Amino acid sequence: MKKISYIENMQEWYDGFSFYIPVKVRFSETDMLGHMNNTAPFVYFEEARIEFLKSYGTFGEIHKEAESVPVAADLQCDFLQQVYFDQVLKVFVKIHYIGNTSYDLHYMAINEKEEVCLTARGRIVQINPNTGKPVEIPREIKEAAALMEVGNTSSS
Repeated sequence: MKKISYIENMQEWYDGFSFYIPVKVRFSETDMLGHMNNTAPFVYFEEARIEFLKSYGTFGEIHKEAESVPVAADLQCDFLQQVYFDQVLKVFVKIHYIGNTSYDLHYMAINEKEEVCLTARGRIVQINPNTGKPVEIPREIKEAAALMEVGNTSSS
């Protein structure tokens, strides 16, 4: 397996995941050979991220009265296995790093054979929807990070 810059120890990294959602690769997400389009994983990661945040009560109705909303600041994906139409993937997500106003989520997708197909990471920034300025991460996210024993905390 190729070296991935944001993963130090693949087995430890893999073992750190518990939350996932199943995702079936749709026909519209494939090319003429049934191969998954390279943009599709980002939709899968978004779905997993939203369900993950909902599980901690930090992603409800998005509206102007919300104190803060999560915004993806950057996303990176590494493609390790071919993925095809009609495959069912388990798309995992976990908190890897947490700062004051931002946190990194890591993602992993595995196929029915339990092979890692995709790995990814992304920086999420909590912003005030009225001002567009970064704000402190909600307590529930910080508590989730503590439960996951996320050790990297600094001012970001």
